[in-house]
Amino acid sequence: MPQPLDAVLAEVRDLLLDPALIRAVAAGKRRGFTPSVTRAELRPVALKGGSRLQIVTDDGSRPYTRNVEPGPEAAAAIAALLAEPFGNWHVETAATTVQVRVTKKGDAQVHRATTTQTATTQTTVTHGHDRAKQWLLDPGDPLFTVVGGSGAKRRQVDAFLRALAATLPDELPGELRVVDLGCGNAYLTFAAYRFLADRGVRVRVVGVDVREDQRVRNSAVAEQLGCAEAVTFVAGTIEDTVVAEAPDLVLALHACDTATDQALARAVHWGAKWVLAAPCCHHDIAAQLKGRPAPSPYGELTRHAILRERFADVLTDSLRSALLRLHGYRVEVVEFVDSEHTPRNLLLRARLTGAAPVEGQRAEYEALTSQWGVTPALEKLLT
Repeated sequence: MPQPLDAVLAEVRDLLLDPALIRAVAAGKRRGFTPSVTRAELRPVALKGGSRLQIVTDDGSRPYTRNVEPGPEAAAAIAALLAEPFGNWHVETAATTVQVRVTKKGDAQVHRATTTQTATTQTTVTHGHDRAKQWLLDPGDPLFTVVGGSGAKRRQVDAFLRALAATLPDELPGELRVVDLGCGNAYLTFAAYRFLADRGVRVRVVGVDVREDQRVRNSAVAEQLGCAEAVTFVAGTIEDTVVAEAPDLVLALHACDTATDQALARAVHWGAKWVLAAPCCHHDIAAQLKGRPAPSPYGELTRHAILRERFADVLTDSLRSALLRLHGYRVEVVEFVDSEHTPRNLLLRARLTGAAPVEGQRAEYEALTSQWGVTPALEKLLT
């Protein structure tokens, strides 16, 4: 039930001044208003000079950090932030978690819960034992308030961010250009932006999807989250969409069939430094296998339709991996997220090294495609 905004913000103020504060995040914007910063994060820190309240704000260009003393200085800084027309507040203390969303009418929708997590550590109970899970993106992040935060979705986001973290170097560049090809509803697009921005990187993200209604929806979500200048969306095909600058990082998560090949080809042509692709269906190679007998003695691999389809999945991604290596990428094929949550759980993780193919690598690829009588879509696109 909506509540008066002034009363709720007074409650938020008390929580922010509480010595038991763990973390707070303000983001998004209210209807018809734009805050002076896109995001603010508050947390207590211990410095040599004593305890301080650290406030990190982001104006869309770069983060700005300041540490204020408890008392009047902290109270004044908090009052200034509460006066900003943020659309969402998330506040955690040792005792409680409060999430606030400002409605279109200017009221507050509030969710209160007893805190069961500290910072990004959440305790769960499995088979009678406590098990601490570290989340790379706080489950209380406003992103999940806007796009929905089911347990399965949060686990998929966390698995994706772990793969992203493992792909990128520890020392990131000051600015990172990202393109997400076939972004769909873009919750992983936003998760990537949140994760990278929290690491102090100036991120520019472009999401591409063929559907105009998705562009409109995703752009509205970006406005709601306060990152519309940094995260933009275009409607168009993977092959033909033009982006202003070649990206450093290309994402292609569950692009169907040869759309994954189109995304990988664009990444190679752009010279993207890093690529993450989670293939979806694999009809192209499966259809080629169906149209001819398997080489001896492998007939049993393709005799039955279900086995042929599964083999086609493996062969397709093996050939994609080989082609990326032939074009100077170091490639790993890993599990994206546990198959309990999605049957399409492979991730191709590639990093551009510029290394030439090792001796025999191209001959091995050509022998494999010749033996099975297939021509991968990616090969055609890279020719």
